[in-house]
Amino acid sequence: MDHTVVHFEIPADNPERAAEFYRELFGWDIKKYEGKVANDMDYWMVKTVPSDERGQPVRPGVNGGIMPRMFPGQAPVNYVAVEDVDEFVQKGEQLGAKVVMEKHPVPGMGWFAQLTDPEGNVFAVWQHDPAAGLAEQTATEASHAGR
Repeated sequence: MDHTVVHFEIPADNPERAAEFYRELFGWDIKKYEGKVANDMDYWMVKTVPSDERGQPVRPGVNGGIMPRMFPGQAPVNYVAVEDVDEFVQKGEQLGAKVVMEKHPVPGMGWFAQLTDPEGNVFAVWQHDPAAGLAEQTATEASHAGR
């Protein structure tokens, strides 16, 4: 597997304004995501190139997202494809990385964790897995249905 950048995230104080800026500047296709993301955060999907039914680019390029800024000075984050998030988090820590966000599922898409490199730069590792988080999502929906 090539460990390439497969996704980016741009934090913004006003994500709708940022989406409009990038639409106008580059012609990117940006739409508010209708599904659930961590902490029910609003999220805008950014297509810089067309993608297939799995959301994978169909030609060279990287797609990403725009999200609300979570803290002052938050920088954009690049997501790097890996075979196993847990393995690469452990390896990163052995090399001096620090975990800033533990492994989380993106239901139906995959798993990610965010780390800082020894220089303090934030990056993320991404494991494609269409089954990610679906068991947890089904259990949560079942518990809510029983109320």
